[in-house]
Amino acid sequence: MEDYQFTAVDRFLRYVQIDTQSDPQSTANPSTEKQKDLSRVLVQELLDMGIADAELDEWGYVYATIPANTGKANVPTICFCSHVDTSPDVTGAGVKPIIHQQWNGVDILLPDDSSQVIRVADHPDLTNQVGNDIITASGTTLLGADNKAGLAEIMDATHYLLTHPDVKHGQIRLLFTPDEEVGRGTEKVDIQKLSADFAYTIDGEALGTLEDETFSADAVKITIQGVSTHPGFAKGKLENALKIAADLLAALPKNALSPETTAEKEGFVHPTRMEGNQDQAILEFIIRDFTEVGLQEKETYLQNQLNDILTNYPGSSAQFVVKEQYRNMKDVLDQHPSIVENAFEAIRRAGLSAKRRSIRGGTDGSRLSFMGLPCPNIFAGEHAFHSRQEWVSVQDMKKAVAVIVNIAQVWEERS
Repeated sequence: MEDYQFTAVDRFLRYVQIDTQSDPQSTANPSTEKQKDLSRVLVQELLDMGIADAELDEWGYVYATIPANTGKANVPTICFCSHVDTSPDVTGAGVKPIIHQQWNGVDILLPDDSSQVIRVADHPDLTNQVGNDIITASGTTLLGADNKAGLAEIMDATHYLLTHPDVKHGQIRLLFTPDEEVGRGTEKVDIQKLSADFAYTIDGEALGTLEDETFSADAVKITIQGVSTHPGFAKGKLENALKIAADLLAALPKNALSPETTAEKEGFVHPTRMEGNQDQAILEFIIRDFTEVGLQEKETYLQNQLNDILTNYPGSSAQFVVKEQYRNMKDVLDQHPSIVENAFEAIRRAGLSAKRRSIRGGTDGSRLSFMGLPCPNIFAGEHAFHSRQEWVSVQDMKKAVAVIVNIAQVWEERS
């Protein structure tokens, strides 16, 4: 691909300027209609490339097919997947992408907010980027590299394959999903319609990495029913639901079991939302661990803490509801070793050292794997997700495009 004029960066710069933030409080599908603004752009670009079946369905999913061009009949159908939405944590409206060309290794000051400085000391992966071109936002928004870098890379790889028929490959399916950031990215995927054998999400971080293991994840919703009465006549009667909720939060350990105090294979209990009044309060948590046993232990711990606190409030009660979100995809992928082996070969062919990692989070691939579509995660070059200091390297994006093309080739060759 040395002489190829990559299109990924140009696409990316356009995509990030379309606000696609999802909303965890919405019950609609997709959670925000504005996600479809980008999906419609993707469909039109695919149609313009000559992909006749590119479509956007009512739920906000984009499906498309790159037809096979090999004479082999037994090549599996591979799917490449990325998500259109950006995190609810930081605004994605009015993104102003900036390319810091031939970055010289110094801290990057974002111009629209002087307090936002991408410091090399805080972003160790930047040490490998000296001389490269770094794309950031301007300081008041996230960038949207998570996951618009992946979208742009898949679209560029599609363009390459369609314009280079000498590169042999089987049928390839494309899937662009909404609402990944709110845990609903696969909720309305039509697996039968997708009709793929294996898949890869392009939604990872550092150059050359493949992730085949994720957290297992549950959500916990605690509804606390207190005893309400007029505060002027409350002595010996009032049991304030907000105070009960606050007691539970205060009982969580300060130096363990939280996202800010854990790393590597350690899980956590993380409060994400609190609302209510003296009569009733709601607490929402996400629970994470790499094993289901660890997940259950953390949920039992939280339930026991709640029960202990309620002994001080004899008139109050609480409902503790656990909802499964996703499970560690490694349990599925270990049954299909060729998926990872072929991706490693594709990464090496791009001139990179292949590195296996675990994700302290989840991807659409987690749920797709348990829906019958085994799906590890490939790097897209995204860094500092969900923050105003998000960045991606132009050179890393080009390598990701090459890896996607190589994956298609490797599957054809080895079938």
